[in-house]
Amino acid sequence: MNSSDIEKIKSTALQLLQEKFGFQNFRLNQQDVIFSLLEGQDVLTLMPTGGGKSLCYQIPALIRAGTAIVVSPLIALMQDQVNALHLLNINAAFLNSTQELSVSREVERQLLNGQLDLLYVAPERLVTERFLSLLDQASLALFAIDEAHCVSQWGHDFRPEYQQLKTLAERYPSVPRIALTATADSRTRKEIIQQLDLHQANVFINSFDRPNIYYEMAEHINARHKLWQFIEQRHPENAGIVYCLSRKKVESTAVWLANKGRTALPYHAGLPSEVREQHQQRFLHEEGVIIVATIAFGMGIDKPDVRFVAHLNLPKSIEAYYQETGRAGRDGLPADAWMSYGLQDVIMLRQMMMQSDASEMHKRVVQQKLEAMLGLTEIMSCRRQSLLEYFDEARNEPCGHCDNCITTPESWNATRDAQKALSCVYRTGQRFGVNYVIDVLIGKKNDRICQFGHDQLSTYGIGSEISQTEWRVIIRQLIALGYLTVDADAYGALKLTDNARPLLKGEMELSLRKIARNQKPAIAPKKRVPQEISTEDLPLWEALRKLRISLAKQQGVPPYVIFHDATLKQMVIERPANLNEMAELHGIGDSKLKLYGQSFLQEIQNLDGEISGIS
Repeated sequence: MNSSDIEKIKSTALQLLQEKFGFQNFRLNQQDVIFSLLEGQDVLTLMPTGGGKSLCYQIPALIRAGTAIVVSPLIALMQDQVNALHLLNINAAFLNSTQELSVSREVERQLLNGQLDLLYVAPERLVTERFLSLLDQASLALFAIDEAHCVSQWGHDFRPEYQQLKTLAERYPSVPRIALTATADSRTRKEIIQQLDLHQANVFINSFDRPNIYYEMAEHINARHKLWQFIEQRHPENAGIVYCLSRKKVESTAVWLANKGRTALPYHAGLPSEVREQHQQRFLHEEGVIIVATIAFGMGIDKPDVRFVAHLNLPKSIEAYYQETGRAGRDGLPADAWMSYGLQDVIMLRQMMMQSDASEMHKRVVQQKLEAMLGLTEIMSCRRQSLLEYFDEARNEPCGHCDNCITTPESWNATRDAQKALSCVYRTGQRFGVNYVIDVLIGKKNDRICQFGHDQLSTYGIGSEISQTEWRVIIRQLIALGYLTVDADAYGALKLTDNARPLLKGEMELSLRKIARNQKPAIAPKKRVPQEISTEDLPLWEALRKLRISLAKQQGVPPYVIFHDATLKQMVIERPANLNEMAELHGIGDSKLKLYGQSFLQEIQNLDGEISGIS
């Protein structure tokens, strides 16, 4: 390919970006990723959620001859993705188990006849010999492997079928492949390259930072009450996701929120598939819906206006936390990541890990990831700096946009109390759990303590001046900092680590995060209305949202497929007077301009006319 051809292709890519998708410029590494694929090279790209990963393969799919095969792990979202492409006059389809046989056969016919630009399939279908034989007969533009971190056996979303995707490199060596993910530490990146045979691929790693997300973590005595305060103060009308560790907690929390007046729907693997599908579709198509879910929900969620993600339990790893919180604020507008956690979460997660059939090496890796997650909750410095550091990204300055930056945590010299706790664990034989050790520390009298003779220990009652709640916080921090560990095989028994020795011997001092006795002042509420929209502009903002909902219902698509909030915000601020001016706005390409431009333009003119008449 000569330089003239290269420049022509680059010009075509930019033209598609602007005219078809409605964006004026490429973001992050999109341009380099796209050009690599257009030149026939393999690519591994890490791009934050909402960073525009799909454009990285959609634009090359429209330029390269043949059909792009997109590997997508969730069949529930394929329909919405394909519908969104249809609105842009892009020939796309999907194949999954929900279709009638006649529909599947028609899609296969379109593939063989070269009538499709993109075809979405699940990994389970793609690796079957029947489907591979079908691909042998088709003209292929590229393979896009979305959510590529699913290939990692150490990861939080491991899908064994992903490891079979290596066959694509062997069977179709001349077809470029792109693996995309928003979540992968250095170990997972290496595994993606190894498992998918991407050793010669161009690797593009963007910043993991999501500056629009406010991070907040705390242990709450009454977690549900704090959650409701958070939702009521900051997100009284917004869509959000609440993650819980167990199905039982998902169900009860959804009922509790519904009784508070919110539309809250449960989602977990124990529900019938048709119920899960219905709840997911309501979340995607309706506004202000809260999904209460286990980690079974969320992979591949494209809803851009999720304004908060809340955790009522500790996630099992920083990767899981980043992936789950990344589902908030995909449109770049302000969003919250709120978490309530407790010591019991650590014990439960470790018990789940030890009871699994995984290898000892896998269990060790999972435990290390859990310890890193617990460490993130207990740090007293900038959360964002620590989060980015985990993904090998340095940030020189504190972010100023997390709870630790807004309200600097107080610390205290906890050396003596830490020594008391560690000594009590040691003298009771490292055989008992948190509650028992605390009972001994505060000098509680019960039959069990007397039976073991622990009421005669030197550590019995030495911590009576400290409450049970405060001791739990101290012990949790000792676990987070690596002085204690929880033995899940021994029913959650506390054990000393090697790090405890110098602390016990008085060879070092220890500062711990001070226990917050009062609730931190809430930061300013972030309601549905973007910050840049004034009170005077609220009527137009609401009118445009109402029009969007009406059009979405007519089209049978989620409202954000019509236009994102960010696009509506620009309409309100810029007040386009004609279609040419509207075409300049973010996210409005030729297709959407023709479909919806006049309707939104008329709404703006009508409301401005009413205001002028009043004035």
